[in-house]
Amino acid sequence: MSATDDILLLQLIKKDDEKAFRHLFDTYFVSLCRFMLLYVKDKQEVEEIALTIFMNLWENRATLELKISFKAYLFQAARNRCLNALRDEKNTVSVEESEDCAYELAADASLEMEELNHLIEEAVCALADKCQQVYRKSREEGKTNQEIADEMDISVKTVEAQITKALKHIKKFLGEQYTYLF
Repeated sequence: MSATDDILLLQLIKKDDEKAFRHLFDTYFVSLCRFMLLYVKDKQEVEEIALTIFMNLWENRATLELKISFKAYLFQAARNRCLNALRDEKNTVSVEESEDCAYELAADASLEMEELNHLIEEAVCALADKCQQVYRKSREEGKTNQEIADEMDISVKTVEAQITKALKHIKKFLGEQYTYLF
């Protein structure tokens, strides 16, 4: 969803438009749950947390102000709720168990990050040379679109198109498991 879509959706939700809210729910519920499963391993608890997030959003719609996209807002809320749930759960376990759990979570996150980086690298390597070059300059070297355009002697619009093409390819390559990233 674009920023314009988010602004329109927010305006509709603030006007009690249930269809707009349902669209938001349908768009993000599943990917939000997948994301939260990285923190909380209980699927039922994850779904309850996600439903609570959406319920709070609906209840506070009149005063809701977005400084970021709906996606970013929802995923930040999910992350915070998961950390709260882990904190609350941690209060009921021994220090040794929590240290073991933290170590396992860190190890799991590290392995998943390594796997994700490997998959992204595979996807990038499968891009056409020019597209790959533009993507790497943007994401790995941190160059602006203008800098890339000047360096490669192409237009900024071409740079933007190549980055969009690369991101779509990577998203498709990663599949459903990592849709929460995009």
